Parts: sequence; C-alpha cells; structure tokens
Amino acid sequence: MFKQRVVFVHGAGSFGAAAWPRQHGVALSYDALFLRRHGFDPVAEPIESSFEEDTRILLDSLGDDGSGIAGGHVVAHAQGAIAAMMAAVERPDLVYSLTLVEPACLSLTAELPATAAHIGLMQPLFNVRHQLSDEDFQREFVRRVYATDLQQPVTAEEKRSARRLRLQAPSWEAPLHIVPGVPTLVLTGGWEPLYEEIAGYLRETGALHRTAAGGHRPHDSPEGDRIIRSFINDSSRVQARAS
Repeated sequence: MFKQRVVFVHGAGSFGAAAWPRQHGVALSYDALFLRRHGFDPVAEPIESSFEEDTRILLDSLGDDGSGIAGGHVVAHAQGAIAAMMAAVERPDLVYSLTLVEPACLSLTAELPATAAHIGLMQPLFNVRHQLSDEDFQREFVRRVYATDLQQPVTAEEKRSARRLRLQAPSWEAPLHIVPGVPTLVLTGGWEPLYEEIAGYLRETGALHRTAAGGHRPHDSPEGDRIIRSFINDSSRVQARAS
C-alpha cells in the first residue's frame, strides 16, 4: 500500500527539514517532503522572494512523480502558508488537507484591527528595505515585531539569513483567496493578536482552529505536534475512503 504524501513548507527562518524538527517522524507513516522555498539555499546567495514561485515549487511536489500518484497533505508555517493557500486555490484536487501554523495570511485580514496595526507599523520599513543594509533591516524588523534587539550577524549563514529576510515580499501583498472545500486546520501559539485574528477569520470560513504553547512555533511543542499529526491522520483516512 502506498504512503500518502505530506509536504512541509517553511516560513522565513530555517528551511527544509531543519524547520520541522518534531515532524521528521511523520516519514514513518507518510511520504514526507520538506521543501525549500524560492530563494532559500544553504550556499547560494538569497534572491527576491516570489509567491508564484513558491506556489509552483509546492504544486510540483504534489504532482505525479512517476508512480501514478498525485496529491497530498500540506503543512505550512508563517509565510509558507501563503503558497499553501495559493496552491489549494489553483489545484484543490492536489491538496488533500491544509495545516496552517501561525499563517502570515495578512492580505485576508488587512482591514481588521490587529492586522491593520501591524501593516501600519511595518509598511514604512518595507518601503525603504532596498535602501537599507541587510543587517539594518533585520535589526529594525526584529525591534518592530518582537520589541527586542538582535545581535549583529557574524557567520556567513547569519548574514545570508539577514539578506533573505530583507528580500521577503510583504505578506499583505499576497493575492490570497479563501480555499473552497479543502479541510483546513489553523494552529496558533495564542501569544499574538495578529495571528489569532487571522485564525479567527479562517475559522469563520470553515477552518478548524487549535492553539498550543510555543509562541510563533507551536509545532515545536509536543501538543502542537500531536494536533498536527492527529489532523493529518484523520484527513488521511477520509482521503483513503474517497480514493
């Protein structure tokens, strides 16, 4: 019996399998793929992000790999949730289920209070991001989002990480639409009104919303991991009966 596919899409920080340390064991029961979004490479210089290229990468990973099997479950964190939703709108036949962890889907809630306040705070910084150094942008980004200071990047990877952050397009510019008919779980950390507002909006459109400790990375907690795996398992059984 073939394994159903589960594709993991990272956010703006670590990428590939490193972004999902608690979820590696999913590969025991599923065909697990840990993607690298457009511009994320361990060696190559970062390049401008692209919602469309991220979506293409995800859809390619859900396509027929020669086995005659196409489609799978998608688990996405933060900015990765944008490509996940775009892929599900474009090809709902390939997306068995969506798990969106702290989704940065700000364009859906741009007119709601917490999201509007966040955009008002961050838009001036993104307006000048190409005039700032990577380090200056990263420092100011962290100050505005987390109200803390960040040490100057020293290693080559830390410097590449700072550049990747500066080259990420504002998430509120993503061309998002509600996904029709795809089972969706939204997992948040319960720490930030912005993400709870987005989760509330998605819940009103039919998504299941759960919270787990862990701040912006609730999937790193035992409870968050349990919630994700339980949802995938339930969705997998539904998909198997429908096949």
